[in-house]
Amino acid sequence: MEFLSDVGGLESVPITVASVPGGAGGIAIAIEPPGTTNLSTRVSVQAGDGVAIAGFIISGSSPKQVLIKGLGASLSNFGISNPLQDPTLELHDSTGKVIATNDDWQTATNAGQIPVDFRPADMREPAILATLQPGTFTAVLRGKNGGTGVGLIEMDDLSTGVPSKLTNVSTRGFVGTEENVMIGGFILSGGSGERQVLIRALGPTLAQAPFNITGNLTDPTLMLVDGNGTVLASNDDWKSLQQSEIQATGLAPPNDREAAILTTLPTGNFTAIVSGKNGENGIALVDVFHSF
Repeated sequence: MEFLSDVGGLESVPITVASVPGGAGGIAIAIEPPGTTNLSTRVSVQAGDGVAIAGFIISGSSPKQVLIKGLGASLSNFGISNPLQDPTLELHDSTGKVIATNDDWQTATNAGQIPVDFRPADMREPAILATLQPGTFTAVLRGKNGGTGVGLIEMDDLSTGVPSKLTNVSTRGFVGTEENVMIGGFILSGGSGERQVLIRALGPTLAQAPFNITGNLTDPTLMLVDGNGTVLASNDDWKSLQQSEIQATGLAPPNDREAAILTTLPTGNFTAIVSGKNGENGIALVDVFHSF
């Protein structure tokens, strides 16, 4: 089965897998860890609870300019046979209030301010360019008039020079098989150091409050891939490999059947692939933390 390791419209690398499953007297030099400058998730967008919902956090004290895009039709250029033909995009603040919406990116009042290299390839794809104060935000990707298909929700940091950072992202959506698995991509940049990252794939938890989702994925699996297509790690049940280390972060998955990978990563492009064990379908959530 072949995937694209970076599906955010950047450099694409095919991945082929059999199944988706200082001392005394010295000088201490602090190397700034890399920050996250791009976060994206490719997911099968459905109706109802199956819309794609991406949450992200801006940490720090200064505002940050971000570009949020919802891609659909242009994914056919990456070999996707059933792309979301006409996606729509909403941005919510931490209270749930809608603070921005867009259908076709060229209709946005500030469309001309979107850097040329970051603009969606198809005029039917939405984009929201906004300067946001530190806090928690949610972007919702839907199909116009109830349309369904494979879509991609992406966030780009356009003000990397300010101290505030994108610290984590989570995306909830439908997980199927083949091209309908959930693929979360992230780019670590802005420093020469390494950063500890925790990646989780949740399923059973979504059946509980506050989610109360029906049709959740009951046994998710997780795979981490680098920008060269090399599989760095994989996990089925989080307690099977790194139980004590993951528990020490305070972010252990609530259910034993959920997957997690704790690792240290340098700058670069990385991809987390979520699928259902034995080909199961259902709604899942993938999240990436690097501040804990």
